[in-house]
Amino acid sequence: MRPASRVQQVGVVRPYSALSHLECARCGAVRDAAVVQGLCGCGSPLLARYDLAKAAALADRAEIGRRPADLWRYHELLPVSGAGRVVSLGEGMTPLLAMPRLGLALGVPRLLMKDESLIPTGTFKARGAAVGVSRAAELGVAGVAMATNGNAGAAWAAYAARAGLPSLVVMAADAPAVNRAECRAFGAELRVADGSIADAARLVAAEVPGRPGYQDVSTLKEPYRIEGKKTMGLEIAEQLGWRLPDVIVYPTGGGVGIIGIHKALLELRELGWTGQQPLPRLVAVQSTGCAPIVRAFAAGADHSEPWPDPRTVAFGITVPKALGDFLVLGALYATEGTAVAVDDTALLADQRLVAHLEGSFICPEGAACVTAVRRLRESGWLAEADQVVVLNTGTGLKYPHTMPPGEPAPALTASAAVRTDRRAG
Repeated sequence: MRPASRVQQVGVVRPYSALSHLECARCGAVRDAAVVQGLCGCGSPLLARYDLAKAAALADRAEIGRRPADLWRYHELLPVSGAGRVVSLGEGMTPLLAMPRLGLALGVPRLLMKDESLIPTGTFKARGAAVGVSRAAELGVAGVAMATNGNAGAAWAAYAARAGLPSLVVMAADAPAVNRAECRAFGAELRVADGSIADAARLVAAEVPGRPGYQDVSTLKEPYRIEGKKTMGLEIAEQLGWRLPDVIVYPTGGGVGIIGIHKALLELRELGWTGQQPLPRLVAVQSTGCAPIVRAFAAGADHSEPWPDPRTVAFGITVPKALGDFLVLGALYATEGTAVAVDDTALLADQRLVAHLEGSFICPEGAACVTAVRRLRESGWLAEADQVVVLNTGTGLKYPHTMPPGEPAPALTASAAVRTDRRAG
């Protein structure tokens, strides 16, 4: 008789998740993951913790590689209790693209780009929404409410619709029209604050208590958006054959992605899936028009101060004060990383450069990462031999104003069109 495998004992239902509990990121208090949770009593974010020994017994790298190519392939390290509880639009496993021409131009020939433009709703926000909405629905919330600069609201509205949950989205005053249109299309209740995302957050905080069963899912005010975002780190490691790059460059507003990637790298190390490789140096990229993390990092501080009058064309990183700033800064210090601010003129020029050299129309936040690589290479912080991964967090098609149409193309006569077609053939 063949013995039962280590992951499937006879007569035992195999667990889907190794979620254990929630832990406060600041004071370490333990909270029950089986009920709806917001912030810790000390006002800090809660982080999902897993029984990693259990996770290792349930699956290994080889098994992960045989699963469908979406973020749920890592379900032991995600908080949803069963496949039937997953709310999905097919998100995850986005390309990790070699960027040879761009890398040559920047002096970093081993440059790679994690391209989130192909994910549902066109931005990486779908990762956090998929996991956050799945867990919220599983725990029985009546609806979700959030403040947003735009893309996160659109993503959460989409996944709430998929789950059959109502959603309230309050956007900053300068949120793009496309994101407002998305929310309306998904049936969200949309409101626009007279000010920044901080003003939108205050409106949500005032509104939620009057809506029984609603949860405020604004950035880091619930524990599970991070879990969706951390799958970017898991995918990067897997796509590189469980090797780690030297540097990961990430556009940082609320910072959930860089916090999640760092969390993923630590979990992979504890699982033994990446051995004792050094962790990638993490780089937080901001705009010179809104750079609280950069300023705090330069001062060696463990938290940031609110940025006055935040303004940048890369609206996704227009966050004057991040709730999880201490986690972002901690990740930078722990990995010997850095923080860089770039100006709008430079990032828009690099958005065009990427399109011309690599055929990829990236978002301005992703372009900010390219500009940061340029600056870090010029300063010597990056070496020519470094393998660098930049995160393009969304499609440039959501930002048409950043790529002016220019002069119209000349019209072709019928005969010229025929000649052109023949040459193309």
